[in-house]
Amino acid sequence: MSSLPSSVATGEARAEACESAAPVRPCPHPFGPGCAAGLLAGAVAVLGLPWLLPVPALWGLLVVGLPAWAWRWNGRAVGALLAGAGWAALGAGWALAGWLPPELEGREVGLSGRVLDLPQHEVRRTRFQFVVDADDSVPPPLRGRRLQLAWYDDFGAREAGPRMALQPGSRWQFQARLRAPRGLANPGGFDAGRHALAQRIAATGYVRSPHLARELAPAAGIDAWRDAMAGRIAGSVPSSSSRFVRALALGDTRGLADTDWETLRAVGLTHLIAISGFHVGLVAGFAAWLAMAAWWLLPALGRRWPRPQAAAVAAALGAAGYAAVAGFALPTVRTALMIAVVAAARLVRRPLDAWQALALALLAMLLVDPLAVLQSGFWLSFAGVAWLVWCLPAQGGERHLLRDFFAAQGVATLGLLPLGAVLFLQASLVGPVANLLAVPWWSLVVVPLSLLGTALEALHAGAGAWAWRLAAACFEPSWAVFERMAASPFALVWLPEGRAWALPLALLGAFWWLLPRGLPGRPLALLLWLPLLWPPRDLPAPGAVELNVIDVGQGLSVLVRTRNHALLYDAGPAIRDGYDAGERAVLPALRALGVSRLDRVVLSHADQDHAGGWPAVQRGMPVSVSLAPARAPLAAQGACEAGRRWSWDGVEFAFLHPPVHFPYLRNEASCVLRIASRHGAVLLPGDIGEVVERRLLRAPGVLRADVVLVPHHGSGGSSSAAFIAATGARVAVVAAGHGNRFGHPRPEVVRRWQRQGAEVLATSQSGAIRIWVDEGGISVRERRAWRRRLWDQPGPPP
Repeated sequence: MSSLPSSVATGEARAEACESAAPVRPCPHPFGPGCAAGLLAGAVAVLGLPWLLPVPALWGLLVVGLPAWAWRWNGRAVGALLAGAGWAALGAGWALAGWLPPELEGREVGLSGRVLDLPQHEVRRTRFQFVVDADDSVPPPLRGRRLQLAWYDDFGAREAGPRMALQPGSRWQFQARLRAPRGLANPGGFDAGRHALAQRIAATGYVRSPHLARELAPAAGIDAWRDAMAGRIAGSVPSSSSRFVRALALGDTRGLADTDWETLRAVGLTHLIAISGFHVGLVAGFAAWLAMAAWWLLPALGRRWPRPQAAAVAAALGAAGYAAVAGFALPTVRTALMIAVVAAARLVRRPLDAWQALALALLAMLLVDPLAVLQSGFWLSFAGVAWLVWCLPAQGGERHLLRDFFAAQGVATLGLLPLGAVLFLQASLVGPVANLLAVPWWSLVVVPLSLLGTALEALHAGAGAWAWRLAAACFEPSWAVFERMAASPFALVWLPEGRAWALPLALLGAFWWLLPRGLPGRPLALLLWLPLLWPPRDLPAPGAVELNVIDVGQGLSVLVRTRNHALLYDAGPAIRDGYDAGERAVLPALRALGVSRLDRVVLSHADQDHAGGWPAVQRGMPVSVSLAPARAPLAAQGACEAGRRWSWDGVEFAFLHPPVHFPYLRNEASCVLRIASRHGAVLLPGDIGEVVERRLLRAPGVLRADVVLVPHHGSGGSSSAAFIAATGARVAVVAAGHGNRFGHPRPEVVRRWQRQGAEVLATSQSGAIRIWVDEGGISVRERRAWRRRLWDQPGPPP
């Protein structure tokens, strides 16, 4: 019997094995998009928890995740996810461990160190970041830490003190009073704790005894150069547009006023006014062009180093240098990383597509700074590039620049709208049109002229003035157009705060809508946007009432809602250091709660902690009627007087104080408002003291209320035992700032309310407090407990 040669038999066996075996899917690349997505998912998951996992568990995630990520198997992305979770949580734990310890809270400490970035000089104060020296002259918990400080002028001083001498890169020594990073907790409000964690800020505070401060060393470093160059631009460009030239050339936005930012937000151009990733790409491309020109002029250089590799290195160096000039803002760092990745691939002669470049940039960013995911710029930067890469892949053949440009704008607008709605609770209806005008004009004309002027000025003083002036002249006509667009009532739409699941649905809807045209049912994708753009407002039923005590620090602001009406009782503080609760806390909370107009505003009295935010509220939202005590120095339309009453949606409102002809006596003239529904009553007494409390006790029945706002923030001169007993309150709410200098609420006052059976809540611990009085009884939601994050630090219980 004949037999086949062994080699032939072996080949047939291999062929049969190949035919019968299932195709083998290649395992993911350790630095590919799948693993980058896994690393990102792990970081997001662990930083979204309300607490930090134990340290051994975090190290366990790293020990398990890193080998699983490096091992050659199909589950590499899972290993990257575990490693990302462990790495991000450890980073957060190290940053939180560096926060100011309680024993130094409120104490005056001596500091020496260096001024970071560009100090923001204002009329009465200077805000700046400060890194403390790591030596024995400062307390150990503060050594080497980054602080956010403010330097105020002495009250009543006629001119600015030595704070104006603060220059970036200079070294100083002074006394400061510090506290751990902690912000307000409101719907739609700025999260100061998250910002401090992302920026590695260990404490906030202010300079004490400014006359004792002294400079140890003059300004030096890249930030000092940026500050000097900004001064040259201001001196060379006489028009007001110099502030925009400084922003576009150096990322210096200190000259932009609040009205400028409002205009930019209204037309959706905030991403362009400071240095963006596209600007970094322009610089990198110009650097690469210079290198290629040099290699073309000097062919001998090509024998030492290939021209493509030289151009790649030049592009990476140009991007890195420009990122430094911009203060290493996140969009510039992201673009510089992507350019560096592409340059590295060119050096090692490895092909690299757009997805791989984006994945490597994302991996580099997360490995260097895993807490970058806490910044909105991170998401807008990487999500914007990802949408463009997915929807506008590189194609061979003839390119249509104009069509591609319009397509890119459409993709960016649709793809980033869900993120913008969640991060900023707003959408610009004129943004797409404004971007069509601003992107080519600013990026291809104004920015190159600004950069050219900066480069020429760096080579020789005075050489860049003409380019800066020309950039300002080109900018001004476009800004006039955008100001008109922003003035339109349809320019900006404020969106209520949506549910957590609304964002994934909207992103899925954007993905569905941007699929190829031939797929059926694409218009149905718009339905997935409804939970984000029109979320449920949870309005009270007829006859019920809802109370929202906004966290405004040491002050008061309360939103009262019925089924179809909204009343604002006080507007929070505005103090001389520039903090305006009306703008920073009250308006964002109203918009996040879906309030588009106020049917009535009641200003209890004219003290700044109650009425300071009223002008900002008046500018930012339509108000039908405003009331205040008679003869109070307030811009109100009418007076709150005892006996005045009205009804909304089955809920009765009545003023109990002050009576007609009552003199204005500040706190004692506070408007006392009682709100009675079929399910319970609410009492808002303002800042009245025991004298007015005794006056109201003459008719004790009218004080009966289930929910009471504790008078005068819980001071010792109010909340008498008889007044508390007359209310019979089940819930007592204290509106007071964390660690306020008045000691509000006083412990004895809290005990008096508790002895009468009331549950005492305080905004200093709870953040914003939302209370429903409806057929289900009294329901309470505390903002900090409801949406707790690992960086939240609730204050002590009242």
